[in-house]
Amino acid sequence: MSESRFSPDRRLVSSLLVMLCRLLTGIRSRWLTLPDAEVTRIYYANHSSHLDGLVIWASLPKNMRERVHPVAAADYWSGSRLKRYLSLRIFRAVLVERRTPGSTPADGPRQDLLQPLKQALEEGHSLILFPEGTRGNGKQLNAFKSGLYHLSKAWPDVELVPVWLENLNRVLPKGSRLVVPIMCSATFGSPLPGVQAGEEKQEFLARTRNALEALEP
Repeated sequence: MSESRFSPDRRLVSSLLVMLCRLLTGIRSRWLTLPDAEVTRIYYANHSSHLDGLVIWASLPKNMRERVHPVAAADYWSGSRLKRYLSLRIFRAVLVERRTPGSTPADGPRQDLLQPLKQALEEGHSLILFPEGTRGNGKQLNAFKSGLYHLSKAWPDVELVPVWLENLNRVLPKGSRLVVPIMCSATFGSPLPGVQAGEEKQEFLARTRNALEALEP
């Protein structure tokens, strides 16, 4: 993932999106540990709205947004020219396939869906990830899928930062295209260590899920 060059359209559109996001959500960001632009981290959050990634991205200090990339579904964010522009040009998102190539004989060799994420971490960039895998109803946290574990196992020195998002499901509910301005909040928890020696997948997923739930107001 190459470094960005001077790009007026990115600066302008990014500033407009951050302003619009703050206007619609009134987002209040709370950090339990000060953000550090020099440290590679995985920010993971509860997921109930298409606005979740934008809210976390907009909550970051401006100097961090270039190196923190939302992870998003390729089939959705490649669905139109505007979505591709926003995801790849503005957010510099890491797009991943939701279907595993190689799951059928006609697909050819099985591929590692996490490879684009691993590459971003290898280059010292941070990620925004939603380990539930899909949007929930905003009332309960669904079970985490195994992607966060496999990613952390490959990069155990990368810290994990839980982020609890409140009220996003009411601003843009699942299945709705109508945005309702409501005050929202994003609470960034203290960084957690990655997968520990001898830690099994279920232990890790329970530890990270509990840390996220502990931030719920």
